[in-house]
Amino acid sequence: MLSPEEAWAAIAAEAETLQVERVSRADAVGRVLAGGLTATVDVPAHDVSAMDGFALGGDAEPGTVLPVDGIVAAGDPPGAELRSGAALRIMTGAPTPAGADRVIPIEQTEFDDSSAAGASGSVRIVEPVPESRHIRRQAEVTAAGGPLLAKGELLTPGGAGVLATHGIHEATVYRRPTVATLSTGDEVVPAEAEPGPGQLRDSHRDFLRGALSQLGIEARSLGIARDDPEELRAKVERGLTADVLLISGGVSMGEFDFVEQVLGDAGLGCRILFGAVAIQPGKPLVAARHDRGWVFGLPGNPASAMVTYWLFVRPLLRVMAGAGDSYWRGALSARLTADLPGAKWRDRFLPCRFRVEAGEVLVEPRPPLGSHDLVAYGAGTGLVRVPKHSAPATRGAPCEVLPTLEWT
Repeated sequence: MLSPEEAWAAIAAEAETLQVERVSRADAVGRVLAGGLTATVDVPAHDVSAMDGFALGGDAEPGTVLPVDGIVAAGDPPGAELRSGAALRIMTGAPTPAGADRVIPIEQTEFDDSSAAGASGSVRIVEPVPESRHIRRQAEVTAAGGPLLAKGELLTPGGAGVLATHGIHEATVYRRPTVATLSTGDEVVPAEAEPGPGQLRDSHRDFLRGALSQLGIEARSLGIARDDPEELRAKVERGLTADVLLISGGVSMGEFDFVEQVLGDAGLGCRILFGAVAIQPGKPLVAARHDRGWVFGLPGNPASAMVTYWLFVRPLLRVMAGAGDSYWRGALSARLTADLPGAKWRDRFLPCRFRVEAGEVLVEPRPPLGSHDLVAYGAGTGLVRVPKHSAPATRGAPCEVLPTLEWT
């Protein structure tokens, strides 16, 4: 049985980033850039005002009164000129007139508006400003031809705004993996069905669909396979057309757990990397590789399936989509707000809710009844790790938490 670190090493040794594709700016949001992007224009395009106020040329002592010759608005073309000994009213983003070397905010003046349009009058300086203050210089943000966004960066919504500013309509990004899901078990029925005696609704499909959607991946459901090797094999074969196939259940030591047996069928071309990991919950985890992608046999217990997805499947999917990730990467140092149980010979991963207060991450553990406790794990926002052979920890002790919500 592998440790969680060894299990991830076995996955990482064969993990590959997928091919690239060119997509629209809107579709590129949340994707990793496969190539750097270059600025097409200067930003700002010319010297502009950073404030609503008055453009001045030279020092003006408090109490100085200057005539206001007119107004420069945002959107006006460059070319206005400031007369010596005068001021021009100027709006934020408006081109700085020739002869101006500073902008004084309107709140640092007393403006005598003697015209209905506000385009003339006089201004009295209350609090002066130094040279160059409140002027944004041409190309101080980006210069045309210079670097804009680098290869390997995640394109954020703000980044989409940057592309729009530069008239970049498409971007080259890494392809997201395609994922198929398959639930197993004679006792499992669709969530929409009314369970009969001894049956239960399928929670795995909705969990995986929701978790994958947070990565921008739309899961393809293969339904439910009964505890029959031939039916299971047929559905697995369909799922192998996806980059990643996630099978729920059928991976323990029971008489009707056929996943490992089916994946070992030479005709499917799957190579099993491991079949168990020393974690609680989630020990019976199968990872397999084939020429076209990956297969994971997740445990049947809902909490175990969630934990193994968050610890191993999610980081692999991110790596395939061009983002750097690994087992337990992204975990945060935190402090407990309640007691935490200990662990024996396996690392334990317990559900928790965490929050950030005054820059400190605070963790409230919610110990489950067991790996069947879907509510405890489903209501959590993170996993708190209890290293193997750990004694119970008390409130206020340090801990590590892995967010299970996509917030990075």
